[in-house]
Amino acid sequence: MKLVVATSNPGKLRELEKYLADLDWELVLKPQELEIEETGDTFVKNARLKASQVAIATNNWAIADDSGLQVDALNGAPGVYSARYGATDPQRIGRLLKELGDQTNRGAQFTCAIAIARPDGTIVLESEGICRGEILDQIRGNGGFGYDPIFYVPPLQLTFAEMTTEVKRSISHRGKALAGLLPQLEKLKP
Repeated sequence: MKLVVATSNPGKLRELEKYLADLDWELVLKPQELEIEETGDTFVKNARLKASQVAIATNNWAIADDSGLQVDALNGAPGVYSARYGATDPQRIGRLLKELGDQTNRGAQFTCAIAIARPDGTIVLESEGICRGEILDQIRGNGGFGYDPIFYVPPLQLTFAEMTTEVKRSISHRGKALAGLLPQLEKLKP
């Protein structure tokens, strides 16, 4: 069965392919011209919206995620606006660190919501994953993307940008959300 990934990002497709490798789903990117405006005020609402609209538009099963960083001292910001907090990763990180300033409460979490829709747009599965950590005051590591170089996980004493792909996949918000979906997704196979 075909599962349309509600993203134009080939990197996200490759990441999902690794998680879903043992399932008999053919993953494909959504059409480039199909743009879905993220109007939800939560990650769950945006994931549902994208999955449903892509499923209807392509007449296929669809999977969508919405994720971002929530900083405790900033009342959960940047939240659903994580990707729009600046034009580039360095600008987003710079803005976040400036707004956080000398705040001693550096607690934060990455959150990921994933939804799967039938071809008629009905949401049939959803899951949410959270990874708690802290925000460093300067970047560390060369891997990952986005806020990874400043998101520090104390039990591992590493930022997401310092972790191997395997370690990050096992503890990340997206990894946890997908782990919650895999057994259910297996049951949907024809």
